[in-house]
Amino acid sequence: MDAKGRSTDNIVVERFFRSVKYEEVYLKSYKNIKEARDEINKYIHTYNSKRIHSAIGYRTPDEVYFSSVKIKQNLDKVA
Repeated sequence: MDAKGRSTDNIVVERFFRSVKYEEVYLKSYKNIKEARDEINKYIHTYNSKRIHSAIGYRTPDEVYFSSVKIKQNLDKVA
């Protein structure tokens, strides 16, 4: 929070970290740091590219992000 009333800025990130902890980290016992990194990376990949989210119209975060990037690129070409 960098200013009064800005606490909502972190909601998305805080929710994501909660999902990582409750759906991945707390359910497993990793042998070492490398295994933990590998498994968390797999979870993040699945979360972003395969798992649909109701809050964004039952699409994946990758679909939403890359469609907005494509739209922006097309607008930049027009301008």
